[in-house]
Amino acid sequence: MCEASAYMMEGDQPELIMEAVDTVEPEDGGYKLINIFGEQKFVKAVIHSLALVDHKLFFKKPSQ
Repeated sequence: MCEASAYMMEGDQPELIMEAVDTVEPEDGGYKLINIFGEQKFVKAVIHSLALVDHKLFFKKPSQ
């Protein structure tokens, strides 16, 4: 399985926002996340980092 968990960085701490993410699509200043169950979530964020071996996606709020 190649799904990932998506996290929003809150300071130095990652906060889980979605598990089993299969698709990440850029959309309107953020990203649409879709998991293997068809659930969708939009995050207004930028990519902070990717840990592909660990199956983790890290986002952070865009700087103003």
